[in-house]
Amino acid sequence: MGFFENAGKKAIGSRLRLLSEKITTDAAEIYRLYGIEMTPKWFPVFYILSQGPQSVTTIAREIGHSHVAVSKVVREMVKAGYADESSDEQDGRRNVVSLSDKGRSVDEKIKDQYVDVQRAVEEISDQATHDLWQAMGEWEYLLNQKSLFRRVIDEKRKRETATIKIVDFAPEYAAAFRQLNEAWISQYFQMEPADYKALDNPNTYIIEGGGSILIALHNRVPVGACALIKMSDGKSFELAKMAVSPLMQGKGLGLLLGNSALAKARELGAQRLYLESNTILKPAIKLYEKLGFKKIAGVPSPYERANIQMELILT
Repeated sequence: MGFFENAGKKAIGSRLRLLSEKITTDAAEIYRLYGIEMTPKWFPVFYILSQGPQSVTTIAREIGHSHVAVSKVVREMVKAGYADESSDEQDGRRNVVSLSDKGRSVDEKIKDQYVDVQRAVEEISDQATHDLWQAMGEWEYLLNQKSLFRRVIDEKRKRETATIKIVDFAPEYAAAFRQLNEAWISQYFQMEPADYKALDNPNTYIIEGGGSILIALHNRVPVGACALIKMSDGKSFELAKMAVSPLMQGKGLGLLLGNSALAKARELGAQRLYLESNTILKPAIKLYEKLGFKKIAGVPSPYERANIQMELILT
């Protein structure tokens, strides 16, 4: 067991598989001990069928296995003479599975085994410091709420974005600000006069007008940017020119930039944020919605590509 102590919790799958293999091996021996010819993997289906005929779909739902996996087990049980399969009297398109005469005789024979296995498992639980059965229930619930895969994705993003530093605009970032934005605009659309106005003169057009530009640095290299442009009412700012390097997409940098922009907007005294985008940019729209933006009908846009306008009221 030294491997698991050294590898730690990242080896959870391997450790659970080893434990499962041990129990499955014992289960096969236990069936032989009671003179029952049954494969351990049949048990969930067998147990459900012992309560009455069921469709494959119902069995799969009850035991949490796939329809394909249950169908395979049913075929094996039918071949071994433990189950019968017939058409549903009320719905001929659906098959119903039931225990055969042989299966029902095994169901009677297996009852003593159930009692002894239950007591053996309870004995282990009494000797253990932690209740594995309750722990498995908790883990199953939590993994249904959010899978291990999704949790690893989140941790990956946290680790990768932990190296990101959000800084205020400085003249040395002017070229990167333009390059990052020009790259994504040219990928989906065409650069327009309003783009050149903001990207060629960011200090004059954005900062001197009371706005702000944020730059995301990864190992001191600009990998993302966004701007807050002060609007004519003095209380609203346009969230604009948000761009993320292709090398950093999918790592949560857009959300980090967005939240940083919201914090900066509040610092500047903004009461409302406004933005314009295009609905073909689905990840961007999803990000804006996650930040709290709602679709509105705004004033005519200077951008031909803009077909959606959104706002966020800051409190």
